[in-house]
Amino acid sequence: MEIKGILITMLSPMENHIANGGEKLLGNASSIKRRPDGKVYISGQMQRHVLFNAIDRLNQDDAQKGKTYVSNGDGIGNAIEVDLRADLGGFMHPSKGDYSGRRIAPLSVTPAVALEPSEIGRDLMLRLSTLDRNNAVATREFSQGDMMHMNFFLDINALGVSKVFHYENNFSIGSKYIQHISNAERLRRTKLYLEATKMMNDYANQARNSVSGEPQQVLIVFDTKMSRKASRYFVASETEKANILAELKARKAHYILGDDLQGEKSVATAYQEAIEFLTRDGNSLYNPCGKDNKDIKTFAEAFPEKASEKKDSAE
Repeated sequence: MEIKGILITMLSPMENHIANGGEKLLGNASSIKRRPDGKVYISGQMQRHVLFNAIDRLNQDDAQKGKTYVSNGDGIGNAIEVDLRADLGGFMHPSKGDYSGRRIAPLSVTPAVALEPSEIGRDLMLRLSTLDRNNAVATREFSQGDMMHMNFFLDINALGVSKVFHYENNFSIGSKYIQHISNAERLRRTKLYLEATKMMNDYANQARNSVSGEPQQVLIVFDTKMSRKASRYFVASETEKANILAELKARKAHYILGDDLQGEKSVATAYQEAIEFLTRDGNSLYNPCGKDNKDIKTFAEAFPEKASEKKDSAE
């Protein structure tokens, strides 16, 4: 099977949490993010933050990591060949010439949203001051308990690859792909993505708070097309669920369901089967540059003007 996209949709229980605090509303020390329908949510930005932290830890433990690393979120470079955040998460570097300096992220996420309207509690906080007798009183919001629905998708077409558009007189006259990493490294990064979605834990804004987003139910889809339709699976009716799975079967996509509450396949077993399927002989990741690792270039080699700009600014 030639894999063009990997979708992971899951349900994760969270209790007594403020997984993504918002503005300080009504004098609160911290307010939880809520939709107009009363369901709490975790922003896509926070979901990416948590996922890349998980990828970073897994990469550090990988004996095959080489010189790769995960850059900090506020200092993303363009060295796709070594910076996993630059590759998977994209970047925006304004520039001139054929290359715009913008990389569309192969990795995309949705905000995590509670399945039902949330019960919000408030902790009373008293800020004591030795300099002022008027001590500040505030409340800290938290959600009592939610089943959070979250989705992740990896576009294999763009993994470790740059798509370059050529222009003439302000008109696009074509495009081509440049490969920056080997097929073995593309496979390794895909495995990191898979495993990281099972270990989502960096939600709390204070180290002493423990908030887990690890899945209780999961659907993993290895797709032959670019599709995210299965992301609706856990919020769909039984009829729609059956139709979604039937559509996947019809186009020869491979899916794995895991459930820690019922059935014979746990979440851990589902992830283990997913890794085995990904690395099985006969399965491969789609590569727009071909399958033979020809003409691999670093970002600086592919775009020397970008490297010279960086050197000039350093001087």
